[in-house]
Amino acid sequence: MSNAVEIRDLEYRAGKSFEIRELALNVPSGSMYGFLGPNGAGKTTTIRLMLGLLRPRAGRITVLGGEIPREAPRVLARTGYVPEQPHLYQTLTVDEALRFHAAFYRTWDWKWADELLGAFGLDRTRLLARLSKGEMGKLEMLLALAQRPELLVLDEPTDGLDPVVRRDVLTALLEYVSQQNATVFISSHLVHELERICDWVGVMDRGRLVAELPMHSFKSGIKRLRVANAPALPGDTPFVVLSREVSAADAETWIVRGWQPPMRQYFEGVGANLRDIIDLDLEEGFVELLRTFRVPQS
Repeated sequence: MSNAVEIRDLEYRAGKSFEIRELALNVPSGSMYGFLGPNGAGKTTTIRLMLGLLRPRAGRITVLGGEIPREAPRVLARTGYVPEQPHLYQTLTVDEALRFHAAFYRTWDWKWADELLGAFGLDRTRLLARLSKGEMGKLEMLLALAQRPELLVLDEPTDGLDPVVRRDVLTALLEYVSQQNATVFISSHLVHELERICDWVGVMDRGRLVAELPMHSFKSGIKRLRVANAPALPGDTPFVVLSREVSAADAETWIVRGWQPPMRQYFEGVGANLRDIIDLDLEEGFVELLRTFRVPQS
């Protein structure tokens, strides 16, 4: 499988308090890649590095086969970007913003732009300064989609939008992906939203990538186990033990990653009794990964 985005050994420092260290990331071509992390984790910084808006101290970034930042102009011509904060001139009308944006992209599709204007209920004559946050969010997505990009990079595109607007924006996004087989890299803290639409997930915290794997593996592979007569030392386990806590006099709760049904045999081999296996949703798994990742650093 080829990758639309590859990052290797990336290093970046912002002041004295934040740095990205040894970042390696792979976004498969044609995937919907969800980029999760708490505020301040480094998601937006990673996106800006990916697009050549910031310069790394070390490492290699390849996007759509082009080296960043050296080949950024060629790559950005094929990339749609919705930033975390609106970046449009507030004195323009909606129509003027479309014409301004279209001038930079040979692939601009006016027919589809007009269809999206109607679907989103945007008035061509309205000044951007008078748009609501939801209307601005729709316009930002329209501008990114109408250029018919191979890669869409979306930084918190639905943050602060009401459920109806969020649905409209995501519907347009999914329709485009189904038509064009485009790659989408979407950063968000709305975990359940990504769970519904993404097939890959990367989790970032404190400038490091905590996990990167297919969504189905993330959801099915992180479990909460109830274990009786647990060994003092787990030894060589076939899964990763993220945490273990005493939950009763003779039982513990284990959070594990990489679980497969045949791994029950491990507990029989160490004289323990596996009482229960509990599925975690994406948000619970996300929280457990972050909690475990932070323990050694606290």
